[in-house]
Amino acid sequence: MEATNIYGHALAAHLVEQGQTVSIVNPSRIKGYAQSQLSRTKNDRADAKLIAHFCRDLKPHAWQPLPESLEVLQCMARRWQELEKMITQESNRKERFEKKPELRVEIEAHIKFLKEQKKTRKKLMRKHFKTHDDLAQQRDLLTSIPSIAEQTAMLLLAELGDISRFRCARQVAAFAGLTPRERLSGTSVRGKSRLSKLGNRHLRRVLYYPALTALRCCEPFQMLRSRLLAAGKTKMQAVGAVMHKLSRVVFGVLKSGTPFEPDLLITPQHTPEPIAS
Repeated sequence: MEATNIYGHALAAHLVEQGQTVSIVNPSRIKGYAQSQLSRTKNDRADAKLIAHFCRDLKPHAWQPLPESLEVLQCMARRWQELEKMITQESNRKERFEKKPELRVEIEAHIKFLKEQKKTRKKLMRKHFKTHDDLAQQRDLLTSIPSIAEQTAMLLLAELGDISRFRCARQVAAFAGLTPRERLSGTSVRGKSRLSKLGNRHLRRVLYYPALTALRCCEPFQMLRSRLLAAGKTKMQAVGAVMHKLSRVVFGVLKSGTPFEPDLLITPQHTPEPIAS
């Protein structure tokens, strides 16, 4: 199945329950495969044959639905983020109607309603953690990391899902789209390295503000930034590197089941760091 946000998940889950093997694939992969085969025709019959050959040749990984506790948490967390985004949008709209008080009152009422909904959603998320000890334990581990508070920890767990599906920290960084993408070829092509951003945008968004906080309050992250700035990187590149490092710390804490230890975060001077745009 091609990835279509949430629209195909009900069908995928039903097929898995019936014992079928399901793979949910990024459409860009299939498009790239079609180009590699010099496919010229596009219709239902040709597409079905192409996808069958794609599965035969590349053998995409089998998809598994999230456990119910994590699926519910993810739904609640994404709704919380949507409410936060709507509050920001309405606050920006309010500034446009400074000379129209009747519209400002309407928008302010809507903002108040959204904030109440956001508080309710947070309470429900906390209640969810109280009924799932394993999630509560993971949340407590994450809050031992400087810059990660309770709400951020809950959002991270919602997007990461089952941490056991990642074999290493780099997979977590790649899942969040925080690995570097280079564009080099011989001596003529020397493109600027950037974050790939081919990953979970929700997880990437959750890591952004904790990275800024870490740069203010955590010495190892400050040392990392100083090292990158001294090497000629920009401030935003340093933030991207801290987001990458933070994703690795999150994996390490959850995988080991032990609270954060600052001494383990200090890396050798020669360790390469990812580059952000």
